[in-house]
Amino acid sequence: MAPAEILSGKIVSGQVRERLKRQVVEMTEKFPGFRPGLAILQVGNRDDSNLYINMKLKAAAEIGISANHIKLPNTATEADVLKCIASLNADPAVHGFIVQLPLDSDNPINTEKITNAVAPEKDVDGLSSINAGKLSRGDLGDCFIPCTPKGCMELIRQTGVQVAGKRAVVIGRSKIVGAPMHDLLLWNNATVTTCHSKTSTLAEEVGKADILVVAAGRAEMVKGEWIKPGAIVIDCGINHVPDSTKASGKRVVGDVAYNSAKEKASFITPVPGGVGPMTVAMLMQSTVESAQRFLEKFQPGKWTVQYNQLTLKMPVPSDIEISKSCMPKPIEQVAKEVGLFPDEVELYGQTKAKVQLSVLKRLQNQPDGKYVVVTGITPTPLGEGKSTTTVGLVQALGAHLRQNVFACVRQPSQGPTFGIKGGAAGGGYCQVVPMEEFNLHLTGDIHAITAANNLVAAAIDARMFHELTQSDQALYNRLVPSVNGVRKFSDIQIRRLQKLGITKTDPMALTKEEVNAFVRLDIDPGTITWQRVLDTNDRFLRKITIGQSATEKGFSRTAQFDITVSSEIMAVLALADGLDDMKKRFGRMVVASSKKGQPVTADDLGVTGALAVLMKDTVKPNLMQTLEGTPVFVHAGPFANIAHGNSSVLADKIALKLVGKDGFVVTEAGFGADIGMEKFFNIKCRYSGLRPHVVVLVATVRALKMHGGGPAVTAGVPLPKEYTEENLQLVAKGCSNLNKQIQNARMFGVPVVVAVNAFKTDTKAELALVVQHAKEAGAFDAVECTHWAEGGKGALALAQAVQRASQAPNNFRFLYNVELPIVDKIRLIAQQVYGARDIELLPEAQEKVALYTKQGFGNLPICMAKTHLSLSHDPEQKGAPTGFVLPIRDIRASVGAGFLYPLVGTMSTMPGLPTRPCFYDIDLDPVSGEVNGLF
Repeated sequence: MAPAEILSGKIVSGQVRERLKRQVVEMTEKFPGFRPGLAILQVGNRDDSNLYINMKLKAAAEIGISANHIKLPNTATEADVLKCIASLNADPAVHGFIVQLPLDSDNPINTEKITNAVAPEKDVDGLSSINAGKLSRGDLGDCFIPCTPKGCMELIRQTGVQVAGKRAVVIGRSKIVGAPMHDLLLWNNATVTTCHSKTSTLAEEVGKADILVVAAGRAEMVKGEWIKPGAIVIDCGINHVPDSTKASGKRVVGDVAYNSAKEKASFITPVPGGVGPMTVAMLMQSTVESAQRFLEKFQPGKWTVQYNQLTLKMPVPSDIEISKSCMPKPIEQVAKEVGLFPDEVELYGQTKAKVQLSVLKRLQNQPDGKYVVVTGITPTPLGEGKSTTTVGLVQALGAHLRQNVFACVRQPSQGPTFGIKGGAAGGGYCQVVPMEEFNLHLTGDIHAITAANNLVAAAIDARMFHELTQSDQALYNRLVPSVNGVRKFSDIQIRRLQKLGITKTDPMALTKEEVNAFVRLDIDPGTITWQRVLDTNDRFLRKITIGQSATEKGFSRTAQFDITVSSEIMAVLALADGLDDMKKRFGRMVVASSKKGQPVTADDLGVTGALAVLMKDTVKPNLMQTLEGTPVFVHAGPFANIAHGNSSVLADKIALKLVGKDGFVVTEAGFGADIGMEKFFNIKCRYSGLRPHVVVLVATVRALKMHGGGPAVTAGVPLPKEYTEENLQLVAKGCSNLNKQIQNARMFGVPVVVAVNAFKTDTKAELALVVQHAKEAGAFDAVECTHWAEGGKGALALAQAVQRASQAPNNFRFLYNVELPIVDKIRLIAQQVYGARDIELLPEAQEKVALYTKQGFGNLPICMAKTHLSLSHDPEQKGAPTGFVLPIRDIRASVGAGFLYPLVGTMSTMPGLPTRPCFYDIDLDPVSGEVNGLF
């Protein structure tokens, strides 16, 4: 009989690699930017493990697989390894994932627990119990097979011999080779016998085998004379035996006596060069197979989201009833659906979570999606449904058009929630849920802002008190105390010295003059702009006297409380680009001026670091969901008058990365387009660097009738008949406001889609008239929307219009250059956006222009604090007034946030409670703990 044909693993593995190369090229051509991903997790630094890993990394690079080697130190604990595995399991860019064994750790680690923690769909080593179970059941198309048995089968196939019907013997029963080899041969229809070192009739069993696979780990245990003539012999063994002819004094042999066996077998694998090279090749093949399965199941960059089916009712129930009828998905599921990793999500119960900013670094090379801002015409006091439209649009884009889409909205204040307005979660079948979580404490961000703001307020008064009651040296001794005989400046004090032009760092080296400059902020009480805040509407705190206690030694002054969301700290949170940027902005916040007219900052007070500590968690956006299961970021809620009225830059940036280049991020700007949208463009986009693709302008027949001369609309009072009966003349006349707001949006070079939010009292003729006027005024498109009653389905036409508009030419530009003088910037906004003839600066405003220019704040953007009920300063002037002079009563600075805010007319930053506040309708079921009532 002729000697056996050699089954060279080197040759076959080379053929496999070439095939895999072609498959990877085909994948990348079909899905540009996609590459199969392999992760190798190693614990410790064993030389043999390093060698094997380098072989795998080299093979992956050759084939075109993106391989990532994660190396944990030998001090890693089991918990460390499991945490790393959880992160890799969640990474959609990782298709194959192996844990290099053995685990070289100083700490006890359960290997079985570790291998079973790898997601079965990524377990390309095939070592998890689930994959082993599927293999034993014969589910070969739905599992991964350990690489060595898989390589053995590939070598057997190379012989051209049919496995079906043959007698196969496997020597060895390990989980890695013997046991899975048995199952693999069995489900390829061989008759299989498993033997091992304790088998008493081993030679006899071997002699029956048409196919013999040996993985016993004993050098040359199987003798050539045992083998059946013509058998296929696969030798998996690697053993070292003494050999004086070798420089190392030993040579590598298999589990089969090769020289005698090759005389009887028809095919045989050599050792080395047989099964060994196949193992790495099969690992690569499994990784490519996993990537192919991923592509069959998911499109790269396309989310797989479980959307909630709405059960619509007519008449539409109350918002809280609808919210409670919905069963939200676990927030971990929402996070996973949008591509967030477990270690990027901090759970706050079952329905809300915070998202780590580290996701931005991970996705830094991911292209941004399309950026859409929802705004409105000048509203009635009842609001025209911007929040409802925002939610309806994302539900339509996501649940109905299957686009990646995120809503980014502001967190509401509890003041209006319990006051006159109620909640801000949307309405009808377009809500953020659970609405009671959304409208109440959420994750505590507003409470943290309250604490941080009031810490600054306390620091201001305490510093003035101490400066009034102590000498320079006493102040210095307390500000820079001796600790264990050593005096040292803190970091924030070093910054104060640098600001003063003092370069000394030794506290003992300062002169008396330098000590005086260092310890004396010399705050002018009449210039203090920083107020205490509370997240409750309380009109009796609008003007108060503080310092009445005898312990304050007669130091009292008039002050006030504002609502928390009007705090500059809220505006800083909304505009910050990260934790470091937020901290720097805190330090720049100007709280007053000194008696010499110099700005006094939070950094001067020494409070910046403490503010950052109080606010460290607030910087992370809050993740929630809509009624139909689309994701929502709820983050920051600055006022839309004295601040810019938009949700956070960070939420938008993270969302734009998560949705990918074909996805959409829909955010909402407060009040009408003349206020919230203008500030979105000129302030938020200026600082964020983001460029919007589409403006959605919400209009209602009700508001247009008001602008056309209809009777006053008052909250809590039934609408006059003019609003409940068809009146085309009023609608047509009121479209002057719609036309102006369309022009305002187009002024910034962005396509405008008008969403006509339909109410049940509107007639088809009225709605059609609004659509016609909008198109004639230059809107890219205008569509009727019924999302309040129908959910995403009712905003489907709007979503399709937004998709088309996002592809239209876009020439986004700012209204003004920040280097212009303060007065010129204010005049541009008044004339171009509001329609004013000119502006008039009252004496106090003139003084502030001079002061802020002198202090170096003249190049900040402008944030107009104006009524939202009119394009002018007079809330009674409806439509699109022109020719008026806009009075500027005062100008204030939010230097940390980064804008100046001129005050137009009078307004309060502490709302009051109405005669019948919303809280009359809010209650708690003491048995179920559920919130009842209207939000």
